[in-house]
Amino acid sequence: MFNRIKHNPDAPFTPRTVMLGGKAAPGYHMAKKIIKLFNNLARKINNDIDVGERLKLVFLENYRVTLAEIVIPAADLSEQISTAGTEASGTGNMKFKLNGALTIGTLDGANVEMAEEMGKENMFIFGLKLHEVEELRRQEYNPADYYMCNEELREALEQLKNGTFCPESPGLFEDIANDLMYHD
Repeated sequence: MFNRIKHNPDAPFTPRTVMLGGKAAPGYHMAKKIIKLFNNLARKINNDIDVGERLKLVFLENYRVTLAEIVIPAADLSEQISTAGTEASGTGNMKFKLNGALTIGTLDGANVEMAEEMGKENMFIFGLKLHEVEELRRQEYNPADYYMCNEELREALEQLKNGTFCPESPGLFEDIANDLMYHD
């Protein structure tokens, strides 16, 4: 969204505020780096003149129950987008749903249970199902192919590599981009 606004600052965009929450275990290096990336993205996006009030990013530090009690009732949308079969999305999204938020996500984790109980028609499910993910992996899935074919994705990953979001340490997020390109 940031890049779309930057490329066409005069186009009409619906203003959005994106809130991300999380925390990392002390030894989880990649999670800590992703949290740093979120904070750097927020700093860049929230202070960009072209973006203005059309996009804001807020990272909720040390996301836990106390903070969730404030955020969940105010949310309009809950995104639960793990790759099917890789990680349960937990019960947080159930709490969002019970408080009226729309759920958009993959058919993974708690989303599976929610779809069974309330019907897929009451959620916005997208992406591959578990058996489709497994089949894609058997076919020697190469995420770099998507990088080569999708200009927006390529630009975003290049920004991670070239220091756009961390000019004081340009290579800091390169391993995140490489993980997405070669492993995810």
